[in-house]
Amino acid sequence: MKFPYVYPDPESRRLRAALAKDSGLESDYILAGCGADELIDLIMRCVLDPGDKIVDCPPTFTMYEFDAAVNGALVIKVPRKSDFSLNIDGIAEVIEKEKPKCIFLTSPNNPDGSIINDKDLFKILDMPVLVVLDEAYIEFAGIESRMGWVKKHENLIVLRTFSKRAGLAGLRVGYGAFPLSIIQYLWRAKQPYNVSVAAEVSACAALKNPTYLETVKNALVQERERLYKLLKEVPFLNPYPSSSNFILCEVTSGVDAKKLKEDLAKMGVMIRHYNNKELKGYVRVSVGKPEHTDALMDCLNRLP
Repeated sequence: MKFPYVYPDPESRRLRAALAKDSGLESDYILAGCGADELIDLIMRCVLDPGDKIVDCPPTFTMYEFDAAVNGALVIKVPRKSDFSLNIDGIAEVIEKEKPKCIFLTSPNNPDGSIINDKDLFKILDMPVLVVLDEAYIEFAGIESRMGWVKKHENLIVLRTFSKRAGLAGLRVGYGAFPLSIIQYLWRAKQPYNVSVAAEVSACAALKNPTYLETVKNALVQERERLYKLLKEVPFLNPYPSSSNFILCEVTSGVDAKKLKEDLAKMGVMIRHYNNKELKGYVRVSVGKPEHTDALMDCLNRLP
């Protein structure tokens, strides 16, 4: 890495040019950030005044609610249906009644891996609200990103990240596609050196190796399908089909989800357990290498 003693480019021009080539969307529409988390906060700081409202659709990524609180906004929750799909009628009703400034949506959703279809997204885009679509896991879904849609929809923002697609979570580098009418205000408000030299160099290196990224992604998707089939054979687990790099499982047959997580941890296998009411009785399993799947299944089979 050359010149680490020089401050980063405030405009991340090299990275944005590489992202434009990768996505097919001109760099004028792209803004890079210190992870997509920074961009979520930046959007709220530019769009919301204290007391303004946002719509959140739990269970989903918890940073939307966190950043809303930091920015003095009120969160109007429209819970997802039992299959984790969006409650479109509920969203429409809340937007008409509460007049929120924006709605945050994740596709594939975290923690269940479900996708928002075009029909539902079009319906929400027709509502009088700014739509922030978080595509952190889109590479694993087998569908195209909606980044290009920002040229036609003035009320759409699409967020992406290198944390999952390139395994660069520790370097904190994300990016977003914005309508030109919105991005000009974010440029004025963002920190000048928000993407480090190391992060930009690493992200550009990843984009120069698309074949490697595709190979790793395909291997993960293949392992995800194997893991899903194996989890379906576990009598006390009900796994949900996923388009992400994890699988959400309902813990059934009287088995305690928290105890399951603790028992597996004692055996050297870590899974995610949730304390919030929407996911009580659920665990989430990340997809890893085949040997990781084998270790998990061995431990599950050894449980009393």
